[in-house]
Amino acid sequence: MKTRYSQLVLIKKRAMQKSEQALQEANKNLQTAKDALQNSYNSLDQIELPKSGSISLLLASKTLFNSKHAEISHNQEWVEYAQNQVNMAKEQLKKDTIEYEKFNYLEVEEVKKLIKEEKIKESKNLDEIALMTFKKREY
Repeated sequence: MKTRYSQLVLIKKRAMQKSEQALQEANKNLQTAKDALQNSYNSLDQIELPKSGSISLLLASKTLFNSKHAEISHNQEWVEYAQNQVNMAKEQLKKDTIEYEKFNYLEVEEVKKLIKEEKIKESKNLDEIALMTFKKREY
């Protein structure tokens, strides 16, 4: 049954679904960031310190450690950013869900009101028909 809220409910439902998709995408991005951070830690653990050798080998090892620490720092920032994106997507989904539920409720109430009015009309019509048939029997 169409009401004045029907189109608005559809729009709000689409917005809610879009927010759900954005949240899924943000969660996927967060998981990718966490995996990259874990891989960075694993690659740092695999680096072996030189026990002997030239100073150039020691400097190369130090440079490698510094680059791995920079990579870890970058991936930590990425995880934080992705977590913020997830939180923002959750908030947006919450707002969109509330809006959808609000207008869906209004539409349901409008439908109930229309059904009640329809029942009253039908009852009046049945009463009128009953009066007409009752009067015919008297003649």
